[in-house]
Amino acid sequence: MRTPRLVRAGAEEFGALVERIAPCFARAEPRRRAAAYLRGRLAPIERRNGGQLADAVGDRTPDGVPDVLARVRWDADLGRDDLRAYAVAHLGDAEAGRVVDETGVVKTGGTSVGVPRPSSGPAGRLETCQIGVVLG
Repeated sequence: MRTPRLVRAGAEEFGALVERIAPCFARAEPRRRAAAYLRGRLAPIERRNGGQLADAVGDRTPDGVPDVLARVRWDADLGRDDLRAYAVAHLGDAEAGRVVDETGVVKTGGTSVGVPRPSSGPAGRLETCQIGVVLG
């Protein structure tokens, strides 16, 4: 159940995240677009396509989502370093290990975005799939 206190705490934490990633963007507009994109990704919506993300953040068109993903310039190295520092500070443990695993999710149908025909490890053959990297 979402209580007003939890909602406030979540909003404060989100605001802190946005402030934390702000230095990755040289201009205010890309910072605003990135924050809106993240807000949409965290929204309680069924699917997270461009149109539904735009609706979730109050945009009139879905154009802003592809802009964030494809055209916005940002300092990826700074973002990576900051994410690592955040993870170590919040999840770090002297006894911990790391796992990096590339995996393929086999897809059927023709409507999945970004689905080339690479070799899929789980399928063991050339298959229509989405490749993802899992960090644990």
